[in-house]
Amino acid sequence: MREREDDWTTLMRAAISGDSAAYHRLLKAVTPVLRAAAKRGLARAGQPVDQSEDIVQDILLAVHLKRHTWDANAPFAPWLFAIARNKLIDSLRRRGRRVFVNIDDFAEVLPGEAAPETPPATEVAAQLQSLPARQRQVLQSIAVESASIKDTATKFAMSEGAVRVALHRGLASLTAKLREH
Repeated sequence: MREREDDWTTLMRAAISGDSAAYHRLLKAVTPVLRAAAKRGLARAGQPVDQSEDIVQDILLAVHLKRHTWDANAPFAPWLFAIARNKLIDSLRRRGRRVFVNIDDFAEVLPGEAAPETPPATEVAAQLQSLPARQRQVLQSIAVESASIKDTATKFAMSEGAVRVALHRGLASLTAKLREH
């Protein structure tokens, strides 16, 4: 392993000096090691390992873009693995803590979402009639006729604030009445 890391350091020094063949050999040599490390890191984090190739590409891109920051007097492997670790952490942070479960495995055992119970229109109309006149008029104008608060205020010679209060109170009263039945 030490010999491999020494070879990487030699190749990186040559690459920094402009030897593109050495740079190509270096990238070809480190890629399988990075791929295995990315898969291990994802597996340890409980993430699907099929995302490892994206992480490897991020690492190689960072190495390429930041190669000028590497100290040619230092070994290459620790610098490379620091980048790899940081890219893995970045990837896991972007994903958040997620558990991947194929929903098809549970399709037969998951209950369907219960439809909310809606009262019949006749009951809604009856309860609407039991509201105070101003609340009923405001609700009718906004909810049924789709008028704006501004138009409703003009129509009933009210301020927009008074319309909002009447609307809120009317909806609260109507909701309470419909829950009772």
